[in-house]
Amino acid sequence: EGLGNKFLANIRECSAIIHVVRCFDDENVIHVEGSTDPLRDIGIIDIELILADVEMVERRIDKAKKMAKGDKKFLQEAADFEGLRDWLNDGKSARSYEAVDIAAEYPDCELLSLKPVIYAANLDEEGFSDPHSVPYYQQVEERAAAQGAQVIPVCAKLEAEIAELDGEEKKMFLDDLGIAESGLDRLIKASSALLGLTS
Repeated sequence: EGLGNKFLANIRECSAIIHVVRCFDDENVIHVEGSTDPLRDIGIIDIELILADVEMVERRIDKAKKMAKGDKKFLQEAADFEGLRDWLNDGKSARSYEAVDIAAEYPDCELLSLKPVIYAANLDEEGFSDPHSVPYYQQVEERAAAQGAQVIPVCAKLEAEIAELDGEEKKMFLDDLGIAESGLDRLIKASSALLGLTS
């Protein structure tokens, strides 16, 4: 909140989005909306991206229609983007649009809601030990499944503690928690896989 267009400009430069979603209640940790509701929080960001895309698509349609006066092939482009505009206006992301493969047909079109997403479900320590028992986490999983996205459970509090440890201390701490690797390490691997990168 408060970043305005800078927030959209930052996302425009990214290849993928990692959306950190709060999935725990704690009256000592203030939430900007006043309560914990991961689906509402996801929806707020999704709508921001979709609204920015509608503006971009409208400009693309206008440009294609002007170009079509000299070259009829641009009529198809205008029609493709008109269909996408209607889809976006229904509050749906470009990622879920199947009538035309926009990314393949128009690789120069950098739509924000077309970028792949990973949801990082931020849990408290208790929830992190068994994410599937947390209703908030289950909501994020369902939303992600509908979008073909991944959810990685993380606990920011634990990650901060893990980051201060090194080598053997880190391994012992993770062993005590009963986990093989930190949430951050899993997030890095998932991000690399999503982008087709190896290391």
